[in-house]
Amino acid sequence: MWESESESVGGGRDYGNGDFSLSKQSVKNDGFELKGNSWYVATDIPSDLLVKVGGVNFHLHKYPLLSRSGKMNRILYELRDPDLSKMVLDDLPGGPEAFELAAKFCYGISVDLTAANISGLRCAAEFLEMTEDLEEGNLIFKTEAFLSYVVLSSWRDSIVVLKSCEKLSPWAENLQIVRRCSESIAWKACANPKGIRWPYTGSKVATKVSSPNWSDMKDSSPSRNQLQVPPDWWFEDSSILRIDHYVRVITAIKVKGMRFELIGAAITHYASKWLPNIISDHGSGLTPDEGSNSSNSSGSSWKGGLHLIVAGTKDNESSTVQAKDQRMIIESLISIIPPQRDSVSCSFLLRLLRMANMLKVAPALVTELEKRVGMQFEQATLADLLIPSYNKSETMYDVDLVQRLLEHFLVQEQTEMSSPSHQSFIEKHYERGTGPNAKMRVAKLVDSYLTEVSRDRSLSLTKFQVLAEALPESARTCDDGLYRAIDSYLKAHPTLSEHERKRLCRVMDCQKLSIDACMHAAQNERLPLRVVVQVLFSEQVKISNALANSALNEAGRDSNYQPMVPNRKTLLEGTPQSFQEGWAAAKKDINTVKFELESVKAKYLDLRNSMENLQRQFDKMTSKQKHTSAWSSGWKKLGKLTKTTMVENQNVGPDHPTDGGAEQTKKIPRRWRNSIS
Repeated sequence: MWESESESVGGGRDYGNGDFSLSKQSVKNDGFELKGNSWYVATDIPSDLLVKVGGVNFHLHKYPLLSRSGKMNRILYELRDPDLSKMVLDDLPGGPEAFELAAKFCYGISVDLTAANISGLRCAAEFLEMTEDLEEGNLIFKTEAFLSYVVLSSWRDSIVVLKSCEKLSPWAENLQIVRRCSESIAWKACANPKGIRWPYTGSKVATKVSSPNWSDMKDSSPSRNQLQVPPDWWFEDSSILRIDHYVRVITAIKVKGMRFELIGAAITHYASKWLPNIISDHGSGLTPDEGSNSSNSSGSSWKGGLHLIVAGTKDNESSTVQAKDQRMIIESLISIIPPQRDSVSCSFLLRLLRMANMLKVAPALVTELEKRVGMQFEQATLADLLIPSYNKSETMYDVDLVQRLLEHFLVQEQTEMSSPSHQSFIEKHYERGTGPNAKMRVAKLVDSYLTEVSRDRSLSLTKFQVLAEALPESARTCDDGLYRAIDSYLKAHPTLSEHERKRLCRVMDCQKLSIDACMHAAQNERLPLRVVVQVLFSEQVKISNALANSALNEAGRDSNYQPMVPNRKTLLEGTPQSFQEGWAAAKKDINTVKFELESVKAKYLDLRNSMENLQRQFDKMTSKQKHTSAWSSGWKKLGKLTKTTMVENQNVGPDHPTDGGAEQTKKIPRRWRNSIS
């Protein structure tokens, strides 16, 4: 049982003339004695009422209970049986412990109120209707006063009471105990750390979620040692709460304006405690002792933390319950993550996404989480992206998920670039060291991911190509990583056809390969011949540029120096022997292709000439078959005669020079009389 702050200081608050302890080891205590599973009042008057609460029997008297409990009066009135001697109250909130305290209060026995029992006793008093109408200073008034003036003013007591409300739903919710404690915790968490004078657990990780030892942490109080209080002083204490109560606290903290980075850190701390495997897979965030405790805490030794469910466990029912609790925690954490960028790390989001896919979290929340990852996708690592496929897909890893994350990243980049505050966006990203380099980092990440997943023989060529071509060409300044992924895919898929190999290599730009990558590609037998030729050509260009630069460096900084472009023979002499042999073979192939191309061109010209001859012959044959009348032929002759006369007049005109009489006589035709009869 947790101690309250009042108990840790060394004094109890008495609401009577005696002391009361929750210990049940003694047989007799303040007029009550326990015999087996039954409580008896130590008096000479025999009991006339048996009350059963949760399997525990209370042998009591009617008068003390009826004088302070409206519930008891109503039950006796409704049953109309004055001789009623037995009553069952199994639905009483707080159980036998709370009813025991309420019964002692009815007998006038002093009850020590603490943070551990106040919530259950307050709900039991409400259930028993112990109001001021029956007696002044009844149990509802006393418990409400203790809550308002003692519990809510204490950091520790607020945490303890809110923790004890987990088994009192919906009574604690209806009586506003959860809301008031959440507000109290939020106010104190948002307080200035310099003004904190109450003890707290701090960043020390507790071994048990359900029982932090407040008394051991008294020496860490800022009032006792003047150490500076860190901003995350409240993380550990608040992380013991159940997820629904923790959501209430975080929501109240958000309303009060706490920095989103601090809220995100608190959520990460909570997830590391209740979902240990979310960080233990990567070996960060857990001490060795806690890591061993986490690995051994599944099954019967489970002590509050929620762990990943291993398939094939013996207790399927227990596994189902734990999986349901895990799903509820993940869904709740997704809903309270601050919307601002960098409120939590991208690595944490991806590990949360991994568990969300495994536990079949609601699709809407998964989509929202994917968008959050896309906002800061450039911060991801390869280990976080290797998420297994949990939907019985053909591939080992969830490649479609990475494709969606990349699409969200590109959409986010495009939206921010087109926004009116584009200038401020660029300045902000340059301050963080991102901006234009974000796409380059994502490109390297995608290339590394493709290299890793390309070893999966069930990965289709289409998925590989779509993911490789998702980024724009400007995102990659060097295609060495993409070439490495292509080569790995070709190794894992040796049965690809020549067409598929060409299609695969089409995603790579040979001009962006480094010299080492070109040397490897020139000797790579898995690449198509056309790709090897392109690689060799780009390599020759790079070698010529390198030689020109080296010559320029040798000549110094002479402004009149003009670098000479070496011919192909010089270039080949300066290249390694393997390059020369590769270039000679490629040159022979190129000449063969050129010869075949010239032959095809010649055949094409011959066919074209033959087609034109056939067309002319066809035109002649169709013109002879045309039927013309005598009148139409006569009018045609007259038209020709008129044209001839006009040409003759123009040639013999005064402005037209002639070369001689013979030539003129030759040009003028003889006039004949044309008859149309």
